[in-house]
Amino acid sequence: MISQHLKAQQIKVGRHLAGRLMVEANLASRQRRRHQYRSRGVEAFVAKNLLERNFEPTAINQVWCGDVTSLMVGKRWYHLAAVIDLFARRIVGWAFSLINDANLVSRALRMAAEVRGKHAGLMFHSDQGCQYTSQLFQSALLEHGITQSMSRRGQCWDNAPTERFFGTLKSEWVPTKGYTTVEEARQDMTSFFMRYNRIRLHSYNNYLSPIAMEQQAA
Repeated sequence: MISQHLKAQQIKVGRHLAGRLMVEANLASRQRRRHQYRSRGVEAFVAKNLLERNFEPTAINQVWCGDVTSLMVGKRWYHLAAVIDLFARRIVGWAFSLINDANLVSRALRMAAEVRGKHAGLMFHSDQGCQYTSQLFQSALLEHGITQSMSRRGQCWDNAPTERFFGTLKSEWVPTKGYTTVEEARQDMTSFFMRYNRIRLHSYNNYLSPIAMEQQAA
């Protein structure tokens, strides 16, 4: 990724030279840990896998994906829900809470709906977590006219783009020891999402940022 940033500034450098420069600057590449699939708990409704790993929509607001990950704050785990528009991998909604429940993912969805508006034919894909099978989340989808799709049980790669996004967040941004306070974590997440959408080069977008990719396609 460092080599791509340098190329974007018209500085020619390969991955090996970028690696040597990182060593000289005392920088280390942090590797992503393997995702551990979470049990969905008590289910209310399990939707069919309509997405079927078709992760390349042709326009914005065709497919949104969502998931939840955990971050250490003080000595407790807090939970981050995110919503991604798959067209350019842009983060369009998120929510942060001590409690990992239907309210958390519904708040992330509402933010996405406020940012993007209502669109015919929009699909939302997630795993079979109990937050997403809940009646509260079903009602939120219905309110915004969104069709639901779910990964097959135990198949984390059915939601691969969201898994990769959380891997990027943790390997590139989140402090190794976590955060001291909730406010620190919340502010840092806000900064990351702004940077990710506006500045960070994404290989899926031919090394354009998500917002730049959307603007190019408009």
